[in-house]
Amino acid sequence: MIQVETFPFEKDKFEQLKNFHYGLDWPVVYIQENGHEMYIGETTDVYTRSKQHIADPDRARLKKIHIITDEEFNKSANLDLEALLIQYISAEGKYKLQNGNEGLINHNYYDKPKYRAKFESLWEYLKGLNLVNESLEAIRNSDFFKFSPYKALTEDQLIIAQILEKSIEVGNIKTHIVNGGPGTGKSVLALYLLKRLKDGNPDLKIALVISMTSLRSTLQRVVKRIPGLGSETVIGPSDVIKEKYDLLIVDEAHRLRRRVNLANFGSYDALNRAQGFDKDATQLDWIVRSSKQQILFYDKNQTVVPADVREEDFQLLNAEHYYLTSQMRVQGGEDYLKFIDDLFELKKTHFDSPKKYEFEIFSDIGKMIDEIKKKNHEHSLSRVVAGYAWPWTTKKGKGEFDIEIDGVRLLWNSKNIDWVNSGNSINEVGCIHTIQGYDLNYVAVIIGPELSYDERRKKLIVEEEKYKDINGKRSISDPAELERYVINIYKTLLTRGIKGTYIYIVDEKLRKKFRELITA
Repeated sequence: MIQVETFPFEKDKFEQLKNFHYGLDWPVVYIQENGHEMYIGETTDVYTRSKQHIADPDRARLKKIHIITDEEFNKSANLDLEALLIQYISAEGKYKLQNGNEGLINHNYYDKPKYRAKFESLWEYLKGLNLVNESLEAIRNSDFFKFSPYKALTEDQLIIAQILEKSIEVGNIKTHIVNGGPGTGKSVLALYLLKRLKDGNPDLKIALVISMTSLRSTLQRVVKRIPGLGSETVIGPSDVIKEKYDLLIVDEAHRLRRRVNLANFGSYDALNRAQGFDKDATQLDWIVRSSKQQILFYDKNQTVVPADVREEDFQLLNAEHYYLTSQMRVQGGEDYLKFIDDLFELKKTHFDSPKKYEFEIFSDIGKMIDEIKKKNHEHSLSRVVAGYAWPWTTKKGKGEFDIEIDGVRLLWNSKNIDWVNSGNSINEVGCIHTIQGYDLNYVAVIIGPELSYDERRKKLIVEEEKYKDINGKRSISDPAELERYVINIYKTLLTRGIKGTYIYIVDEKLRKKFRELITA
């Protein structure tokens, strides 16, 4: 049974630790704090470890040590509990953590579910000691937790991180491309590296580049709370030309822009001229020109508009490639992602729902909306999203609603920045430009009438006139290219949900086909 014993962290009081039943030769987790700052660690000899810490000026400022013990503790379990405490306490933000973010590994070990249950009990214990305030669920739903640089890494993330750290340390002029599908932890690794590299070398000129305004705003709020970083370390693509960088890390690099369907061609051309580029240079060119090294987090299957930098531009870079494969977001794992791919490839497929993950195709959109609101009440962060198959009339003040399906009237998202967390988002419908890069607990996806199924030709059809994103189709002459973008949009929307995904398909033939493809 987990217990917590508190001692003064003072050199002349260390005999108390030595005489404590678990003070010598037993695995424990410990928390040092002074009401403002905190350090979290694990050891098999807390007495000796405390004598080492007292010699560190930062640790010496911490006046109490809380020793977490259990007769069933072992090294593997303690490493896991230490990592969980660092992740959740850093995300809550009550204390400034002295911990770095190295060495947190998401590993398996014997009886892991039992120790994870012990962590739930430990958290309630810590609430009773007023060391933490928020519930675990509330913290899990926070942006800081989702994008925290203190996240425990998967094995493939850790291996890639170590390779990249070594390359940056050597200072090679090189481009690195980290490939990974939805939910493989690209953003987590990007933020981990940002903090890790900055902590290791404070003089390193480094920034995280985010092309999407909404996601950039969210990440600026996250890094503002991280010791050693600040909101100025998260920038947009047009900011990179203002300075020369040792390293630029680019998350969602597939959303970098080229000179197509821009709102302001004049400004874009002026930025190219200022760098000596011709007018067709891309934001990818700006990033390479402005930095000695680049780490690009990339998924070719998440390009969703013609303005996105093309795959061939990334292929032209003389880059080192790395691959993330472990699924970190969707609880259905890689099986669910393959299931979605199979559906859009019109293959017979199977997914074991709801044992691992909730998945349902609805025939009644009203029932789907009701269910997602119920999930939002129970779990928070549950939203309706849709393909861009309806005009945004309310933005122009021309109507009271944007979308009408079987008498159900809906509004597009009223905010572009941080829509997911806005007050009325549960009553609105998010588009791809407001949701890409974000996690939800449950997502309800409306597949619009622009995507249908041709029963005679037995293939998916994209009807260009029903696709309402002007910038999403202008300049496209090849129907296959538009089809690729539309399918990428829906695959991206369908991989936002951590716990479950609901679908309503407007085209009855496509709805029927998807159901036929799903075997019992």
